[in-house]
Amino acid sequence: MSLRSLVLTDPLYEYLLSVSLREPPLLKELRKETAGMPEADCQIAPEQGQFMGLLTKLMRVKKALEIGTFTGYSALWTSLNLDPGGKLYCCDVSEQWTSIAKKYWKKAGVEDKIVLKLQPALKTLDEFIAGDQADTFDMAFIDADKANMPAYYEKCLKLLRPGGLILFDNVLWAGKVLDNKLNDEDTKAIRSLNAGLLKDDRIHLSMLPVGDGLTLALKK
Repeated sequence: MSLRSLVLTDPLYEYLLSVSLREPPLLKELRKETAGMPEADCQIAPEQGQFMGLLTKLMRVKKALEIGTFTGYSALWTSLNLDPGGKLYCCDVSEQWTSIAKKYWKKAGVEDKIVLKLQPALKTLDEFIAGDQADTFDMAFIDADKANMPAYYEKCLKLLRPGGLILFDNVLWAGKVLDNKLNDEDTKAIRSLNAGLLKDDRIHLSMLPVGDGLTLALKK
């Protein structure tokens, strides 16, 4: 029994991984390659990736959306767990980062399941909405520039079917959401998003201390 979530020490975290993580070798290889990059802190944790894969399988996702793909680790977890015939639409602006992603998607044999959109995500989302794709997506993962997270949310909510799930990464922002001295656009946007989601009666809500904070919003 516990009245609150545990604070994970390094040994306890390593134990958690040792008894639960089932990371395919190719995903581990991608994670290790990404860890050597200067932007490595953009990578999600392996237990978060596995959790997202489980949610994908649990919900029998056939049409998914990802905003912020980086080197493709989260996309690989999702695509490997899509229902047969499923598609994942990835939004990013970096050809450099996504070139690494495409290499691993091809190795994993999932390149035909992934559609990469290399342009600002808001433009892609608007194109989907204009193309009569509202209420057709099963799941969306938002992990891109934080200042636009509230805007991404509103557009993803339109695109998701009732019962569809939106996942938001970095909602605890390494604790910076509590630092009143920090008022940059990213931090303010995350605070605004978190406060808004709490009051939003269009969704069912849960925030979890997974990775850098992961919020799940289920569309009613």
